[in-house]
Amino acid sequence: MFKNILVHIPTELSPRPAVDGSVSLARATGAHLDAMAIGYETASVPLVVEGGAAVASLFEAEHEQALERAEVALRIFDIEARNAGISFATRAVGALPIDAREMICASARLHDLTVVVQPLGEYDSYDNVIPRELLFQAGGPVLFMPYTFHGAFSAKRIGICWDGSRLAARALHDAMPLLRAADALAVITIDDADSIPSESSSDHLVRYLAKEGLPAKITSLPASKSEVQSILLSIAADESLDLLVMGGYGHSRLQETLLGGVTRDMLRAMTVPVLMSH
Repeated sequence: MFKNILVHIPTELSPRPAVDGSVSLARATGAHLDAMAIGYETASVPLVVEGGAAVASLFEAEHEQALERAEVALRIFDIEARNAGISFATRAVGALPIDAREMICASARLHDLTVVVQPLGEYDSYDNVIPRELLFQAGGPVLFMPYTFHGAFSAKRIGICWDGSRLAARALHDAMPLLRAADALAVITIDDADSIPSESSSDHLVRYLAKEGLPAKITSLPASKSEVQSILLSIAADESLDLLVMGGYGHSRLQETLLGGVTRDMLRAMTVPVLMSH
């Protein structure tokens, strides 16, 4: 089971999905939970100098304000974590966006799982950038909580999105602690016969899971690429799934995050938590 979990607490968007999801998961698994909130500093501070006042004081004031925003965002987490009786620690950071991104991604590499909030549409916020960067830079699984999520996170019914690829396999193995604790597993494939090598077919996956003591059923449907995301969410609703597990496609290039089609669509519109690995 996951022993050390990192959660990114937004400072510009609602922190509630991250707080509820991460705290309830840590309580259920007995994991230690590290929470990081980032107050973003602006890249340029107006250089207004009056009477020889030091420009450095302007930058210091900007840093202190950013740090205060992070501390405020952590207050609700601190209350919920204490009430839950879990092991936890908090870290408030004031930093430029590029430095903050590198900082939290580096921290994620020394955690078993990272919890983030789904990017909120086209809302212009650095809090939308961090989750995408973590997917490609964390080196481990990232649990995306829908921005509408509230209440306790439960993963009793899990859907495994399977296309036989390396990324799907990575997500499968990264999610194994949750799969072992689930009550029901569904292997979901789209156009299985045409797109998945026989050696890694959904049938082979079900047999593999059975060897691990994890019974699973197969749900396979045909769909065009543009329909995959909507069909996955439809299956999740029909099967009352608590969680989807899938590979995260795309890559990070300098300051531009390039996402694969299904990954991009899922991050835009998800109705259940999604664990992704890259």
